[in-house]
Amino acid sequence: QVQLVESGGGLVQAGGSLRLSCAASGRTFSRHAMGWFRQVPGGEREFVATITWSSNNTYYADSVKGRFTISRDNAKSTLYLQMNSLKPEDTAIYYCGAGTVVAEHWGSYDYWGQGTQVTVSS
Repeated sequence: QVQLVESGGGLVQAGGSLRLSCAASGRTFSRHAMGWFRQVPGGEREFVATITWSSNNTYYADSVKGRFTISRDNAKSTLYLQMNSLKPEDTAIYYCGAGTVVAEHWGSYDYWGQGTQVTVSS
């Protein structure tokens, strides 16, 4: 079992930055691939970024490539998402997920946090 808690969301102007964190409890964090997804009201959960357990490989959605950076600290059982050059279209609830392998579909993840709201004003 892995429990996940996201934090770091908020209101920011376009062009600004935010850093999201996802704190995990349980002793198996380091064995899981981790991902960030986002969702707007009425929309499907959308892939943002994912990282292998070892941090050797990261993958990004085209819409965030070059602006967002996913990272993890296994010693602290924490996942991060550094978001720079934010745009109004990045506004969404951001969720972290834990799974067995890196994947771009939300259905491949076994555990989810409750989400954190990110709002980017124009």
